[in-house]
Order: sequence, then structure tokens, then C-alpha cells
Amino acid sequence: MSGRSQASVLLVLGATLLAVSAFSSMYANYVRPGYRPALVVTGVALVLLAIPAFLGRGRAPRVAWLLVVPVFAIVVVVPPPLGSYAARNGVTAPPPAAGYTAALGEGVAELTLGEFTGRAMAGRSLAGRRVSLTGFVVHVPGGWYVARMRMACCAADAFVLEVAVEGAAAPREDQWVRVTGTWVPRDEPAIGVDEVVPVAAPEEPYELM
Repeated sequence: MSGRSQASVLLVLGATLLAVSAFSSMYANYVRPGYRPALVVTGVALVLLAIPAFLGRGRAPRVAWLLVVPVFAIVVVVPPPLGSYAARNGVTAPPPAAGYTAALGEGVAELTLGEFTGRAMAGRSLAGRRVSLTGFVVHVPGGWYVARMRMACCAADAFVLEVAVEGAAAPREDQWVRVTGTWVPRDEPAIGVDEVVPVAAPEEPYELM
């Protein structure tokens, strides 16, 4: 590949990184939000490296542009964040029970799935309290879960947080919902709901470790 061809690929890669990180929140489908500045800097660096060579003499062979097709596909066909399929086939690993024994405040407590599952494992700090959880719907034989993926670095290391739902019919799979109800003592984290409200998928779909 000629130098100009290489510069063309660098330019497209840099522009794509900027498109998904500087000008949208698409990057959060793949990595934790804290990596955004690094992605933006990398995108700018690739563009700056490519421009001098791209403007120089020489002509790139047409076949070289096929190398940028997968890059464009990321922008045109946006891969979604991990959802119900990953939840059913992934590793379920609730957080340790330690640190979730403090009393909750008054009113409906808005909890992450990580805190809810941790408190459910820790004891009875959820007893009698109305809580609200937000996640996507996962259908299973005989019922459904509200679930969310939790990551340390990126989608590749994500594992499943899920809470069994009782008392309400299942919405469509992968629909994001806010469920409100009370903890149900079971062998697995569970909630008996009195309200299920469809919500838009959040810009940051993963819980963070």
C-alpha cells in the first residue's frame, strides 16, 4: 500500500474515533465513560498524522479504500450495547455483599442493580422498602428479569446483573424499563413490582465496577 493509502486509512480511523467519542455518546456502547478523553485525543492524533501525507503527491489504488469499509460500518450500522442475548449467555456475578447494610432514606429508593443485588445478599436492609430499578428486559422460561451489564474496562469483560421480576407481565425483550416495588426474599435477587414503566435506553448503558 502506498503512503497516501496508509494516510487515507489513518484519516478515516481518526475521523471515526472522533465521530463516536467527541460528537456522540456511541463510544459508551463499548468502553467505560472515563476513556472518552483518550479516544478523542487518539482520534485527533490520527487525523493530524494523516493530513500531511494525504495532501502529498501520489495516488492511492482504489482497492485500498476497501480497508475502510469495516470502519464506516461501525458508524453506519451501529452495534448496540450488550443486551438480553449476552445476559442469558453471560456470567452472572453479583457484587460482594459487604458495604450494603446502611439504612436507605425515605421514599422510593432509586438503586442500581448492583446495589440491589448486593443488599439482597447482605441481609434485610431492603425489607419493607419500595425501590426503583432501571434495566433491560430478559425473557426466561416462566418469567422475566430486569438486567444490566456491569463492566470494568469494556464490553468484552462485562458480566450480568439481573433481578427476577414478580407480579407483572413481561414487556418486549430488550425494552428498557423502570420497575418499582419491594424486595422478595428468594434464593436469587427478586422484586415484586407494582409499576413497570418503559424508558429510553440511557446514554451510559453499563454499570461500572
